Amino acid sequence: MKNQKNVLATMVFLLSFATMGISQNLSKAKQIAYSTGNSSELDVITAAPKEVVDKLYKAFALGNIPAALATMDANVIWNEAEGNPLADGNPYVGPDAVLNGVFARLPLDFDNFKLTDIVLYEMMNNMVLATLRYNATSKHNGKLLDVQAAHLWTVKDGKISHFQQYADTYKLQSALIK
Repeated sequence: MKNQKNVLATMVFLLSFATMGISQNLSKAKQIAYSTGNSSELDVITAAPKEVVDKLYKAFALGNIPAALATMDANVIWNEAEGNPLADGNPYVGPDAVLNGVFARLPLDFDNFKLTDIVLYEMMNNMVLATLRYNATSKHNGKLLDVQAAHLWTVKDGKISHFQQYADTYKLQSALIK
């Protein structure tokens, strides 16, 4: 119960902090310029942090794990919530570590793992807060998983550089009991 209160308090704090920075960051979208080969012409692509994170969630929803991993920096630092069984490898460094330590392990424990009710909030310093739910069925005991979570992302140069998960780890652990 104490752990649930800490998670909830952290998520409320992050959400209130996120709303303070939304208007400031909408105008700070990263612009990445590249030459089209014609020195007199320059195309500009806007890659706001929120768009990068949204791209990852959309790829994950489609099961396109290579596209999800492609949104990450080569040295991404990924941390699962303390108390989450997947936190045993924290920090995961690099997309391969995330693939093997997190993404590849989900199907071992859950059927139909989905992220739902995703809402993204742009924050200051190229950070994005996502509030969402995890839905799945436990392969260990058949229980339905419905877990509230928050993800804090940092994007640098159009790639995800840091990830921190906040989740109801009691419910996550309960789903793994045989």
